[in-house]
Amino acid sequence: MKTKIILISFLACFLTGNHLVAQQATDHQGMATSIKPDADSASVLKSIFDKYDLAGTIILFEPANDRYFGYNQALWDSGYLPASTFKIPNTLIGLETGVIDTNHIFRWKGEKRRLPQWEQDLPLREAFRVSCVPCFQELARKTGPERMKSYLEKLGYPGMDVRPGNIDLFWLEGTSRITPRQQVEFIRRLFDEKLPLRKSVMQAMKAIMVNEITPGYTLSGKTGWAIRNGNNFGWFVGYLETKGKVYFVATLVVPKDQKQVEDFASARKLIAMEVFRQFGLIPGNSKETQSPGLKK
Repeated sequence: MKTKIILISFLACFLTGNHLVAQQATDHQGMATSIKPDADSASVLKSIFDKYDLAGTIILFEPANDRYFGYNQALWDSGYLPASTFKIPNTLIGLETGVIDTNHIFRWKGEKRRLPQWEQDLPLREAFRVSCVPCFQELARKTGPERMKSYLEKLGYPGMDVRPGNIDLFWLEGTSRITPRQQVEFIRRLFDEKLPLRKSVMQAMKAIMVNEITPGYTLSGKTGWAIRNGNNFGWFVGYLETKGKVYFVATLVVPKDQKQVEDFASARKLIAMEVFRQFGLIPGNSKETQSPGLKK
């Protein structure tokens, strides 16, 4: 069955262009059991972005109904640097090739680093959690450009410009690009363990990606932050597991005022959480705090 994409042009009653929205059907406990089109949610989703003074988009995929939904669909196929969301394929390749294993420790040699939490020896899981850029640059250098290019092609992770001269920077600056839709498609194949990798590697990666575990849901994913032509933009890419279902998400946010980025780091993830809450996928009183270390 072809994926059902709910396009704004099909819903003439929507309030504004390029806003793709949905409503939820709920069970007796008020949690969502399915999501259906709704014209009244467009302004609500816009208000979530406006609350943080951000522009951007969010794309979600609901496998149970084979459907995309979200906000500002016009940006779903626009490409951006992956920034630290690239730590996901970087780690997968490192584990698959044996460059690292799940017990790997990134050693700190005493050099000054941008963040104090990076100035210590870091096990793989902790390095991922605090988004240690120097650690994963080291991993990319050990993997090498030829092996990196080969595995990215094998994984179907598109748009990366990998060369010997940029092996430890290509996901942070330059011409590499990935779209929100491609992020969701890649994360979905990882979750379903359909990447051409050992199952143990994919299962280890999914364990590393866990952000939050609550009685009602588990959230997994990775943030990212990059600057292109002087403009900040950020990601949250991952998936929500709740009530026996899974929802894949990619949030791409850009500050409306590039001089005001104080709340930008936390907002990347919080926007996704508020959208989940709006659709009844997580409880309304869920804490709105960012997990430690998800800053880059």
